[in-house]
Amino acid sequence: MLYLAPTKALAADQLRAVAGLELDGVRPACYDGDTPRAEREWIRQHSRFVLTNPDMLHHGILPGHAHWSGFLRRLAYVVIDECHTYRGVFGSHVAHVLRRLRRQCARFGRTPVFVLASATSGDPAAAAGRLTGLPVAAVTEDTSPRGGVTFALWEPPLLPHPSAAEEAADLTQIRRSALRETADLLADTVAEGVRTLAFVRSRRGAEVVAANARRSLDEAVPGLGDRVAAYRGGYLREERRELERALLHGDLLGLASTNALELGVDLVGLDAVLICGWPGTRASLWQQAGRAGRSGDEALAVLVARDDPLDTYLVHHPEALFGRPVEATVLDPANPYVLAPQLACAAAESPLTPADLELFGDGAKEAVDSLVEAGALRQRPTGWYWRHRERPEVDLRGEGGAPVCVVEASTGRLLGTVDGGSSHFLIHPGAVYLHQGVSYVVDALDLADGCALVHAEEPDWSTHARDVTSLSVVSVRSYVDAGPVGMFLGEVDVTSQVVSYQRRRIASGEVIDTRPLDLPARELRTVAVWFTVSPESLALAGVEAADIPGALHAAEHAAIGLLPLMATCDRWDIGGLSTAVHPDTEAPTVFVYDGHPGGAGFAERAYGTASAWLRATRDAIAECGCETGCPSCVQSPKCGNGNNPLSKPDAIRVLDVVLANLPIAGT
Repeated sequence: MLYLAPTKALAADQLRAVAGLELDGVRPACYDGDTPRAEREWIRQHSRFVLTNPDMLHHGILPGHAHWSGFLRRLAYVVIDECHTYRGVFGSHVAHVLRRLRRQCARFGRTPVFVLASATSGDPAAAAGRLTGLPVAAVTEDTSPRGGVTFALWEPPLLPHPSAAEEAADLTQIRRSALRETADLLADTVAEGVRTLAFVRSRRGAEVVAANARRSLDEAVPGLGDRVAAYRGGYLREERRELERALLHGDLLGLASTNALELGVDLVGLDAVLICGWPGTRASLWQQAGRAGRSGDEALAVLVARDDPLDTYLVHHPEALFGRPVEATVLDPANPYVLAPQLACAAAESPLTPADLELFGDGAKEAVDSLVEAGALRQRPTGWYWRHRERPEVDLRGEGGAPVCVVEASTGRLLGTVDGGSSHFLIHPGAVYLHQGVSYVVDALDLADGCALVHAEEPDWSTHARDVTSLSVVSVRSYVDAGPVGMFLGEVDVTSQVVSYQRRRIASGEVIDTRPLDLPARELRTVAVWFTVSPESLALAGVEAADIPGALHAAEHAAIGLLPLMATCDRWDIGGLSTAVHPDTEAPTVFVYDGHPGGAGFAERAYGTASAWLRATRDAIAECGCETGCPSCVQSPKCGNGNNPLSKPDAIRVLDVVLANLPIAGT
């Protein structure tokens, strides 16, 4: 049996459960990046139940299929746990990894049965069919043992003004930080003996919540803070396993975690879950809330709202959370930007044959032809052969490079790792790096060697990186000139650079200073669709010049949210930018771009269905019952500007202008 989990923590948890059954001859074992090399040969030769993840299947097992021949000859079942996580481009890649697995099994005369599991799938049979390429029978009756869950929506209180003079000068009030509110709630539940898991959106946030909760508990009862810890990616394997064990056995009463513990880890005995900020989807919300009450007892889940329009809307409109189904799992195995690299991987494992092309589905022949034309494959009478010595480099998750090691300079001790995509934000020179409540300051970041040197220090300030993002048009593939409106498809460069960081007092949040950083810019060459609207046409439609940024920003959010109706993508696969005057277009412009190098086909689909796409966008905004905008229309769960500014009525006016001029047939 082969078991696939999206995270190492889930696979390790399932290994504990299977090992506890003490089944004769099964010999279960985890095979992932944490597995010591000395154990890997034994697992290949002797284990009958291998627990791994799609990344290891892609990078390790399938390329080494000759070494796994004994296991593949006996493979009868493939279990894919938490299958709803395989969405967007990542899900499309995993779909072809599974087809590559089926292909290698067929060479040994095996056709394993695939069993998929998820508690939060909007359309399980269709999604599982796209993922595996096989007919699927859905089993939707829920017989899991669960007690009742009390779900609270918690809005942090407004902070009082420090003085009457300041109140007279500024009537704007701000709310207490969701991180501090979550830390206090975590301390309260732990003090009452309630085993609690707090989900926090960022690694740094998880550390902050754990540190603040520990501090509060130690002030009340010295030593009680030791019952709280942080859990996140980047910890060493031994630390992660010890934290999981301590929580399961009750040594820890509280854990502040990123979504690393969202998926399926069987935390039996957990009483409460705190969710710090809207996690982005209803599926994630219910996954996180479902960590508590798994033993059948009553449980508590609390969503703590951030001071953000989207979170505020949700806590005041509970029907947006509780009255709707979870999102459908969206993936597209026929995406040529995914299919071609995966076919290259398959050919590197063993030559492709015409029968294989049917296995990989629509577009496979065209993708192979393009690989032949590019010189990656060579066609021979027996099939298509990979021409290069090295294997194709294909990143399933697109996480932005190899991890960076965090090393204590004075001892050489490895503290943990940070993924390459986050290193500029989290471990830049001068950054405060938190690790299990211990504070370190970064002395140097060597990107070439993938190493950050730090020293232990307890400053009374925190650091917050600041970046700038710009987009430039590289080329235009196609366009429609529609008078005051233009619709374009082309290549763009999206450039982001961390340019400075702020130091802020921990106690008050006061900004001490802003310090410059000299880090390289990161550039994404991708494909975008964009439209321009003349300022004169907007003025005639009643959009004031001062309202153009909010109008375009709202239209951009809604257009991104509606694109999955036209293109088989996930909103996390695409990005956007809007501006009242863009230097390359010299006009008010909305860009929507593929968030993957070279593009992923979504922008082309948007351009090809521009009229229908933008009509659906306009109707979704206009028909929404809210007054000023909500997550159902113009607010975005991934907006980097805090959903500000947004103007719902002006977004409708902008789209009316576009649709009035754009040809009905689109492009």
